[in-house]
Amino acid sequence: MSMIYTVKVEEARPVTEDKPSAGPAYRSIYAKDGLLELPEGLHSPWEFFSGSVKKNPDSPMLGRRQTTDSKVGPYVWLTYQEVYDSAIRIGSAIRSLNVNPGDRCGIYGSNCPQWIIAMQACYSHAITYVPLYDTLGPDAVEFIINHAEVSIAFVQENKIPSIISCLPNCTANLKTIVSFANVSSAQKKEAEELGVSCFSWEEFSQLGNSSYELPAKQRTDICTLMYTSGTTGEPKGVILTNEAIMAEVLSTEQMLELTDKAFTKEDSYFSYLPLAHVYDQVMENYCIYKGSSIGFWRGDIRFLMDDIQELKPTIFCGVPRVYDRIYSGIASKISAGGTLKKMLFQYAYNYKLANLEKGLPQDKAAPLMDKLVFEKIKLALGGRVRFLASGAAPLPRHVEKFLRITSCATLSQGYGLTESCGGCLTSISNVFPMIGTVGVPITTIEARLESVPEMGYDALSDMPRGEICLRGTNLFSGYHKREDLTKEVLVDGWFHTGDIGEWQPNGAMKIIDRKKNIFKLSQGEYVAVENIESKYLQCPLITSIWVYGNSFESFLVAVVVPERKALEDWAANHNLTDDFKSLCENPKARKYIMDELNSTGQKHQLRGFEMLKAVYLEPNPFDMDRDLTTPTFKLKRPQLLKYYKDHIDKLYNEAKETRV
Repeated sequence: MSMIYTVKVEEARPVTEDKPSAGPAYRSIYAKDGLLELPEGLHSPWEFFSGSVKKNPDSPMLGRRQTTDSKVGPYVWLTYQEVYDSAIRIGSAIRSLNVNPGDRCGIYGSNCPQWIIAMQACYSHAITYVPLYDTLGPDAVEFIINHAEVSIAFVQENKIPSIISCLPNCTANLKTIVSFANVSSAQKKEAEELGVSCFSWEEFSQLGNSSYELPAKQRTDICTLMYTSGTTGEPKGVILTNEAIMAEVLSTEQMLELTDKAFTKEDSYFSYLPLAHVYDQVMENYCIYKGSSIGFWRGDIRFLMDDIQELKPTIFCGVPRVYDRIYSGIASKISAGGTLKKMLFQYAYNYKLANLEKGLPQDKAAPLMDKLVFEKIKLALGGRVRFLASGAAPLPRHVEKFLRITSCATLSQGYGLTESCGGCLTSISNVFPMIGTVGVPITTIEARLESVPEMGYDALSDMPRGEICLRGTNLFSGYHKREDLTKEVLVDGWFHTGDIGEWQPNGAMKIIDRKKNIFKLSQGEYVAVENIESKYLQCPLITSIWVYGNSFESFLVAVVVPERKALEDWAANHNLTDDFKSLCENPKARKYIMDELNSTGQKHQLRGFEMLKAVYLEPNPFDMDRDLTTPTFKLKRPQLLKYYKDHIDKLYNEAKETRV
C-alpha cells in the first residue's frame, strides 16, 4: 500500500498462541521524524490560560447573551483579565476550605462562563476537576461523586435540587456546594441539615483572597477524571493527566498550522456541545491557548440557530445529528425554490465538486459560485464560519460532501474517545479524497490494526481491517479504581479502542464496525444492546428479540419472535382468524407487540433512545440452521444483520415516515 499520508514505524506482528496478528504501526507524515513533544516549561493547561492573559488581557474571552424577562439581547463579554481575576479568587476560596492540590472538585451544569472559571480555578491549584452529568441516568451523579471522592461541587442553579437529593448518600465526601448563580435559603437549610454548606457564586468569591501561592504543577498530575458511559454497568472514570490534555491541544495546533489555519485571537467559537465531554473541553482549551473568544449558547436546543446567528462564530464543532439538521434545513429550502434556482444550485454544486475532486482547496475551487450561490448557505451558520469539525459518531457521506461543497468552510471529520483525550485521527480538510474517512493519526499518536478473527477481520490482508489500537502521549493513564478494566484495554502500551477500522490506500482510516455488542447512535449515545435485550425479554409476549441500531440513525429497531399462544389469544379477542404467519405481518399486531415491549422497557427504566421505534415480527425462532445463533443460543449479530438487512432498512424508513 502506497500510503501517502502515513509512514510505517514498526513492522506487523504475526499471530501467536495467545494473541491475534497485528498490522504495522503508522504515524502521520506530519510527524514522520518523531511524535510531537511538549516544549520545556509547560506543565499544566493553566499555563495556556495565564500565557494568553499576559498577551491579550483585554481580548474578549467568554460571552453569553443577556436575557431580561422576555427579551434576549446581544452577547456580553468577560475579558481574559476578568476571567483570570475571577479564577484566582475562586481558586483561593476553594483552598480556604482546605481543598488541596490533588483533591477533587465536581462541575455540574450546562456550558457557561462559570463552568470555565471553575475549571481554571482547579487548574490554578492543581485540583482535579470532575465533570458531573446526568445523561447517564439519575444515579450517575451520585455514583461519580462517591467514586471520585468529590469534596466540593460547582453547580448550575437549576441543578441544585437534584444534587441536594443525592446528598443523603454522598455526604462522606461532598462538603460544599457552590451555585453558578444564586441559592435559596430553603436549599441552604436543607443542605446544612445534612452537613453540607451551600454558597451563591458571589458569597463564595468573597471567601477568596490572594494569600494562596499557586503550587508548582507537574505534567503527571491528574488534570481531570472524566466519566464515560461504559458498555455495561457503571460509568468509568478516565484518568487524563496534564500532559495528555496539553499534548492533545498542541497537536490540534500543529495539525491546523500544517494543513489549514491555526486559530487566532480574531476567531470566535460557539460553545454548545457539553463541556462534560472531552470533545468540547479540548476545543475550548485550544481556543483559550490561542486567545480566541468563546460564546455560549442559551442551553435550549430550540434557540440554537438563533444564538449562532447572533454570535456569528468562525469556528463550529458539531456532531452528525446537528449537521444532519442543518443539511435537511438547507435541502428543503433549495427544493422549495423555483426551477431556475434549483438548476443554478445544481450547476454550481457540480462545478465546485469537480474542482474539489481535481485537488483544488476549498476556497479556490469555485470562488465565484461561493459568492453567487453558496453565500446564502454560509449564512445558516452566521456567515463567518471558516472551520467545521465533526466527531462523536460517523458523519453520513452525503452530508459531509454537501457541507464540503456548500458551506464555504473547510470541514474535518475526526475520530476519538475520552480515553484518547478527544480526536486521535483526523481527516485533512483540504484533501477531498478523505471524504467518508476519519483521516490520519494526529501528531502525538501512532495507530495500528489488530486482527479480530472471530469477526473475520484480518489486519494483514490486502485490505487491512481490524481493531484500532493507539499509542502516544495524549492517551489516558487508566480507569480510576479499576485496574481490571485498565488491563483489559491497555496491552503492551497499546490502547484497544473496540472500534474496527480499515486502512484506505492513501493512509486514511475508515471506521467500519464496533467490536463489542455496543454501538453508538447518531447523537453520540452508546447503546449496550445485550443489556437492553435482556430487559425486553421480560415481556411475556415474546420468545426472542434482536435489537439493532445503525450509527447513522438516532433510534433503535428490532426483529422479534412473538410468543405464539399470546399472539393467537390477542387475535381471537380481536376477531381475527389469520394464521400465525399472517398475524406476524398484520400492522395492528406489530403495533400491539411494540407498545407492550416499550411499556416493559419503561418499567425497567430504559432511557428514551433505548425504546423501539419499529419492529418486524418473525414467525420462526432464530436458529443455527440459518446461522443466526451459536450452539449456546447466543445471537450472531453480523449474520442477523445480513439476513434481515432488507427488513431493517424498511423499518428505518417506516419509522422516519411516521415521525415527520
